[in-house]
Amino acid sequence: MAGLRATFRLGSWFDAAATVRRAGDLFCTPFASSRSRAAQTPSADAVEDSFELDGHRIHTYVWGDPQTQPYVLLAHGWSSHATRFLPWIGRLRGADYAVVAFDQPAHGLSTGNRSNLLEFANTLQAVANRFGPAAALIGHSLGGAAVATALARGLPAERAVLIAPAADPVDAAMRFAGFVGLPQRLGRRMIAAFEAHIGFSFDAFQAHFNAPRIAHPALIVHDVEDREVPWAEGERYARFWPDSRLLSTQGLGHNRIAQDEGVIAAALRFLRGEAVGERVVSTPNLPFGIA
Repeated sequence: MAGLRATFRLGSWFDAAATVRRAGDLFCTPFASSRSRAAQTPSADAVEDSFELDGHRIHTYVWGDPQTQPYVLLAHGWSSHATRFLPWIGRLRGADYAVVAFDQPAHGLSTGNRSNLLEFANTLQAVANRFGPAAALIGHSLGGAAVATALARGLPAERAVLIAPAADPVDAAMRFAGFVGLPQRLGRRMIAAFEAHIGFSFDAFQAHFNAPRIAHPALIVHDVEDREVPWAEGERYARFWPDSRLLSTQGLGHNRIAQDEGVIAAALRFLRGEAVGERVVSTPNLPFGIA
C-alpha cells in the first residue's frame, strides 16, 4: 500500500491526467476476492440462473418461489457477493419469505471488470423487474445506497432494511483518494471525470436528496465503530427518510454487522411490523436528535 501511495503522489506531479484516470479505474474496480469467495461459498440449494443486462451476465440465486410467496430481495455491497447473505436465508425462509439475491456486475459470478453505484441501482432494478415487487429490500453498504437510489426512482417495495449504508459518494471518493495518496485537488478532478462518464452528478446519489422522496418504511442499521462507512452516514439516512428508524450497534464494524444474528433478528421484527430502533428527528431548530 505504501508503494501505491508513493506512485499516486509522484504521478500527481508528473502526469496528473493519467494519474486521475488510473485512480478512477481503481475506484471502480472491486477486489478480485469477490469472485473467489463467491466460487467457494455454497449456495444452500438456491436455484441459480443468469440473464443479460447491458452486456453483462448477471448471476441470480432464488430460494423458495417468488411467484407464490412474498419475497425479500438482497443487495450486497462493494467487493462482496450475494452468498455473503447466507446467514439470512434460513431465517427469512422460516418467516415464510422467498428470497432472491444476485451478484452485481464485476462481482461474484457475474461478468464485468468495473462497476459503480449507478450500475448497482440499475441492476437492482432489473432484478426486481424480473421477479416483481418485493415485500422487502435488504442492502448492505453500497447495496444499501443502491436500494435507496432505486426506491427514490420509484422501485416498488413494501419495506427496506439498509445495513451500514453509504450515504455520500463525494465523501466516499475523497476517502478513497486519501487512502491511495491522491491529492484532494486530483480527487475532485476524479469525481468530475466520473460524473462526465456516467452522465449524473454525485448529488443525484446523496442520501439527503433521495431519502425524503421515499414513502416506504425503513430500518437503518449502522455500527458506531464502522471504519469504512461512518455511522454518521447511516444517521443521515434515518434523519432524512420520513418513515425510518435507526438501530445503532457497537463492536460489529462494517462487515460483521451484515451477518450478525442480532441484526438479522431485529430486521425480522421490523419486517413483522414491530418498532425497532429509534426515530431520528430533524427540525430547523434541532439539526438532529433522537426522540
